[in-house]
Amino acid sequence: MQHRTIGNDTVGRVTVSAIGLGAMPLSVGDRPSPEDAERTVHAALDAGVTLIDTADAYCLDESEVGHNERTVAAAIRSWGGSDDVLVATKGGHTREGSEWALDGSPEYLRRACEASLRALGTDAIGLYQFHRPDPETPWEESMGGMKELHDAGKVRMVGISNADVGQIDAARAILGDALVSVQNQFSPGFRSSADELAHCAATGLAWLPWSPFGGMGGAGSLASTAAEFAAVAGELGVSVYKVTLAWHLAQADVVIPIPGASKPRSIQDSAAATHVQLSPEQLARLNTAT
Repeated sequence: MQHRTIGNDTVGRVTVSAIGLGAMPLSVGDRPSPEDAERTVHAALDAGVTLIDTADAYCLDESEVGHNERTVAAAIRSWGGSDDVLVATKGGHTREGSEWALDGSPEYLRRACEASLRALGTDAIGLYQFHRPDPETPWEESMGGMKELHDAGKVRMVGISNADVGQIDAARAILGDALVSVQNQFSPGFRSSADELAHCAATGLAWLPWSPFGGMGGAGSLASTAAEFAAVAGELGVSVYKVTLAWHLAQADVVIPIPGASKPRSIQDSAAATHVQLSPEQLARLNTAT
């Protein structure tokens, strides 16, 4: 397993696996049984995955907020625990019934962080990410709330999600070195955040592309919707998912894809993507594929 670094000299550098686990599928939609969810997390850890991405809002409805965090924390404990695993969670999305909503106010973020600390069973969250901009709260106020959590020692590092270049720079101005990562959507079929990826590479911020296969609705059809990726997979004799993750990793050394998984074999296949070597010609074809 290849490794990459999150952090800096001020907050500390954390070495993590180049492929993370997106834990969302363990708690939403047609989610697995608790036993199968545990087996999936264990399979990730056995494969050398040391970054697990979760969020308080990954659940079926507001009655079980924190379900994904509790699932991840319990699975890590039953595996035997590990100080090498970085659990990255998020706050700022809310659930109203089964609907998704937003609250980026500093007051809400403080309450959400406290609840995530309890759900994860920790005194400080390794990487706490602002989930999505809230139109009702100025971005600067939300970032100020995240800074307060960092300065209070409740979170060790701060990330932001679904942010544009201007928001990234505004967050850097407020958070300084506490800001270490950006998590935006990026995949073969969704490259609208390429400018943000390049900006992160230039500024040394980790880039955690969510839905690297196109999301839960698109992953199953990836081979048919991303024909060039499927063609390269055939040339190399590997899955289209391995090729896709290898392409992500080749974009910049700050990229750490977080593919979702609800079955052990899925994350095992994804974790092995670090062994796939794309030729310059293959990478060029994938970079220009439409």
